[in-house]
Amino acid sequence: MQRSIYVRPLGIYPSQIGEDPQEIWGGLPLAGGPLAFSALEVLERSPRGTMRRTIGLGELFERDWGRSTLDAADLVEAIRSPRARIAGLSLDRPRLMGIVNVTPDSFSDGGRHNSTEAAIAHGLSLAEEGADILDVGGESTRPGSDTVSLDDELRRVIPVIEGLRAKTDKLISIDTRKSEVMRRAADAGADILNDVSALTHDPAALEVAAESGLPVMLMHAQGDPKTMNDDPQYSDVVLDVFDFLEQRIRACIAAGIPKSRLIADPGIGFGKHLHHNVAVLAAMSLYHGLGVPVLLGASRKKLIGQISNVEDPRRRVAGSIAAALHSISQGVQLVRVHDVADTRQAVDVWEAAQAGSEARLA
Repeated sequence: MQRSIYVRPLGIYPSQIGEDPQEIWGGLPLAGGPLAFSALEVLERSPRGTMRRTIGLGELFERDWGRSTLDAADLVEAIRSPRARIAGLSLDRPRLMGIVNVTPDSFSDGGRHNSTEAAIAHGLSLAEEGADILDVGGESTRPGSDTVSLDDELRRVIPVIEGLRAKTDKLISIDTRKSEVMRRAADAGADILNDVSALTHDPAALEVAAESGLPVMLMHAQGDPKTMNDDPQYSDVVLDVFDFLEQRIRACIAAGIPKSRLIADPGIGFGKHLHHNVAVLAAMSLYHGLGVPVLLGASRKKLIGQISNVEDPRRRVAGSIAAALHSISQGVQLVRVHDVADTRQAVDVWEAAQAGSEARLA
């Protein structure tokens, strides 16, 4: 199902400390967070392509948009509504997910933390550096990667989750497409499920996710990791990604997973070429219309190397931080990163500069 109209918040600026978010002069709160917006981009699908226009907030309701008026109003309400806590974590400031790859073939750090002991030590180090969530994964989903067996994935991730749970109170997410890994990870102490297939890869995943009672991160991907970047096709990548995520949110709600437990990830690099990735990155604020927290995962990815002509993923830290800051300036609540200490420092400075004071960091 495709929408005919979409709304993206523009004119995003910091609201003042202590200001009532429902009474921001000239604007509306963005997802109930520390930012507000004062204008909108209205996007309409048509046989000729996507039509775009920028309007003030009042104009949306002054003009007759026909049957799309209610849809547009609902989108604005979704954009402005406060987001629920994620496993107890408030989203009143940008939150960092630190990546803990327990794999021999990850694109950026394959093999570096492949043993249980090394992965636990790495996760604890990320926690010390300021990660709010530790994202543990045992199957590489980089373009061209092969599927990992259930037994191998369980052997990699469960001891790491158990080890981290015993040593830190930071939130732990399990990055997996398999329902049995989700189930076992939840039993081992995971707080969040993170599925790059948005619960479509495993037929049992929706049921298991609902039964777990845990928050779920739904990511957009076109195709399987093995072949997803061979020839991805879109009508309008930004809007097609929105439609997919909206459909998956509806499927989750129908399966008994409340919307308050869902997070949306547009899936940078998953079934997307460079121009697709840049378009999605530029339009991150559109995805607030889904009415759930938004996650960016661009850390060290190929698009950064393509833009900056940097082949080694480990040398893409600066570009990764640029993508993170661009996205949080559009209100993105969660950023998944390899380089937690560097990103934490950048976000702290960004927050202080936005506030005009260090008070917000207290």
